[in-house]
Amino acid sequence: MKVQMQSVHFDADQKLLDFIQKRLDKLETFYDRVIEGEVILRLNNKDGINNKTVEIKLHVPGTTLFSQEDAGTFEAATDAAAENLKRQITKYKEKLVSH
Repeated sequence: MKVQMQSVHFDADQKLLDFIQKRLDKLETFYDRVIEGEVILRLNNKDGINNKTVEIKLHVPGTTLFSQEDAGTFEAATDAAAENLKRQITKYKEKLVSH
């Protein structure tokens, strides 16, 4: 899957980008018609440990699935967002089958 990644106000290292790509590639095992993905990595100014935000958009035929998660690390936020998208993909597929 082709994934566009943006990091806002910082430069993400290649290891992080590879981790995100690998995590999103796993979603294709649940639904193989994902067109492309967009990832935005953002550092929040708020206090606390959950100051890293990951937004993921997946474009699938007919709709766009979206998840945004905050966590202490980008990896944890990516895992949470990917889990959320996995549930959304499963629901979307069930909806397609039932129609």
